Order: sequence, then structure tokens, then C-alpha cells
Amino acid sequence: MLNYESQEFKSLNELREIAPSIFTKNGSSNTSSKYSHIPTDTVIKDLELLGWNVVDAKEVKARKNVGYQKHLVVFRNNDVVINGKDGDTVYPQILLTNSHDGKNSFSFQAGLFRMICENGLVIATKQFENYKIRHMGYDFETLQDVIKDIISNLDLTVESMNKMKETELTKEQTLDFAKQLLETRVAGSKNKFGDKAIADILTPQRKQDKGNGLWEVFNRVQENIVEGNFQYLTPGGKLRQARPIKNFRQDMNINAKMYEQALTFAA
Repeated sequence: MLNYESQEFKSLNELREIAPSIFTKNGSSNTSSKYSHIPTDTVIKDLELLGWNVVDAKEVKARKNVGYQKHLVVFRNNDVVINGKDGDTVYPQILLTNSHDGKNSFSFQAGLFRMICENGLVIATKQFENYKIRHMGYDFETLQDVIKDIISNLDLTVESMNKMKETELTKEQTLDFAKQLLETRVAGSKNKFGDKAIADILTPQRKQDKGNGLWEVFNRVQENIVEGNFQYLTPGGKLRQARPIKNFRQDMNINAKMYEQALTFAA
């Protein structure tokens, strides 16, 4: 999951070990003559000038086209922080995805990092749709504009969080909410889940996530779903333990869908 144990910023040398595709100096041989290659580390250095440093990175495991595969880089600016009245400190993050095979633009999404559980969320609202920069159109000024747009929408993030914190769910709403988010996890498969799975994902992992507030319920359900803290039934009727989501693309997609779904329950 988008879960980062260390609060330290990553050095370029550390990133070379974690996701070497970030530093690929030339585009894949499959790219066209019109392809303009911009290594991801160029964007990393430019974002550092804007106050955003890397806290983590991942890359897709690849058997072919190694070095050009899709990768994720997560940025944080420690001066940009949301301090909750209840001590629930949240850091906005910028999630950058890219590849060097000519199939992807630089894509930026907004995220949240919750200090209490060291848990990362992906914001999904109409205001936080993906920002994209084509390799051919990349320059520092364009990047600066994208970051300004993301930061300018942070007030909307605070507003959505506050709405969740102010919303109390009934028992029926809580069960319905958990069921809807579980359905997001098993979508596209023939797997099913029962009442025990719903109860399991509603189980808090820490005292701060207890209660019937939408924010607390969402955070414990989101964490348990992504960590695989529930069991499901296969089409053959066998009970299986869910696995943690480790693929960052699946993680980001499910996180975004769950955040969007949570907002529909907000007052």
C-alpha cells in the first residue's frame, strides 16, 4: 500500500537502488522519432527547487523493456501540513507516475499522508483529476504551474476532510459503507465476501480510528482492505485470506475510488 515507514527524504543514490528506471537516460527503442525523452530524475530535481522532496519510489516489475517501465515517485513538502484539532496530522503529497517507453506522460496526482497510521491516501475529486505534462511539452515553468494548481486546491482537501470528520454514520450506514468499499476491492473478479469480512475491515487497528465518524471509519476500512485483513470466498466456495495490495498502480486506483466513494457519505 502507499505506506511509508521512514519520514526521511530519499537521496538520489537511494532512489537508484529502489527504482533505477527513474534514471534511464534514453527512451526505449520502441519510441518514435517524435518522442522527447525527459528522465524522471530531471523532474525530481526541479520539484526539489520548488520545495518538494522524495519520500518514496516504486517501479513495476518487468521482464521485458527493463529500465523503461512505469514508476511512481512520491513527494512531500514538510512546510505544507494539515494539523487537525484532534492531533490527526496529515501531509499533502504529490504522486508522480511516468515511464520511458513512450506510452505515458508525466502524471501528477494529489495524495495525503496520515501520521497516525503512516498511511497514504490518494485524493479523488473533480478538483484533483490527474495533471499531465507531455514529455515534449515539459519545462520548469509548466511544472511550476501544475504544482501551483495542486497547492491551490488544498483548501478543498481540508474541506473534504472536515466534512468527513463532522459526519457521524449510523450502524446501517457504516455496514453499507464497508460493503461498498469491499466491492471496490473484489470488482472484476468472481470472489465474494460475507458478513465476517465486513466486520473484519471495520475493526480498528489503533484507538484513534475508533468511533462512528466517517473519517475514522474510512481510514480503518481503507487500511484493512489494502492490507488484506479479511477473507473472501472463491467461485469454488473456498475461503481464502486476501493478500495485501503491493502493485502501486492497483493501490492508487483502489485508493482513489475509495476516497471518492467516502465523499458520497459526507454531510
